Amino acid sequence: MVKIGVQQPPAVLKPEQEKAKAAAGGDGAAGAVLLPPGAEEPAPAVQGRRSSLSGVCYLTMGLLVLLLGLVFASMYVYRYFFITQLPRESVFHCGVLYEDSLYSPFKGQLELHEDVRIYMEENYEQINVPVPQFGGSDPADIIHDFQRGLTAYHDITLDKCYVIELNTTIVMPPRNLWELLVNVKKGTYLPQTYIIQEEMIATEHVSDMEQLGSFIYRLCSGKETYRLKRRGARRRISRREAENCHRIRHFENTFVVETVICKKS
Repeated sequence: MVKIGVQQPPAVLKPEQEKAKAAAGGDGAAGAVLLPPGAEEPAPAVQGRRSSLSGVCYLTMGLLVLLLGLVFASMYVYRYFFITQLPRESVFHCGVLYEDSLYSPFKGQLELHEDVRIYMEENYEQINVPVPQFGGSDPADIIHDFQRGLTAYHDITLDKCYVIELNTTIVMPPRNLWELLVNVKKGTYLPQTYIIQEEMIATEHVSDMEQLGSFIYRLCSGKETYRLKRRGARRRISRREAENCHRIRHFENTFVVETVICKKS
């Protein structure tokens, strides 16, 4: 017998195969391999280090900007609120009472007057001592130049100038003297009432006046000018011993100073 088999046409089989493939591929999520959370690939360590270094750099830059801002703010406050309160030139008419146990032991307190000009920016002081009421002292113009480190005395009676190194142990700097005189003017502080003496000897003649600086040059130009040398520590000279000497009494501190200028013997 001949068996007759009926085969399905290919067009019929193809859709069934596509359905099977679609069924198998449509659930792709179920067929994917899922890793547990702890098994994820870690981030590179280099990236973490870069982020930390960037944070440190930003923090440092921020601190530098803040520091510069504080510096500029301090400079601004100092310049416009502090320096402007200090006048470029301060003029004081001063008077001080003191005792002189050697020359006037029975007169009690003596009074000394002087005019003081303080130049803050130029860093020097100019003092004018008028003719004293008690006598025995010469009127004078004095300059203390802190830039040059020199002091010049113009004895008005002799019309001569004398120059010596600035004695910073006796003469206050301009700022300190300004504060002292302001407090004296307010009445919050009064200088001590005693006198000290410094003795000097005139030595060589000064021919080159320009080396003394512009301030002393203006004071002593056209006048005989001599260098001074301080004598060593000794007792205060009496009036008889000072026949060849001239005295100038002044104060740039909390006490009166008697500068004795003697001729070289």
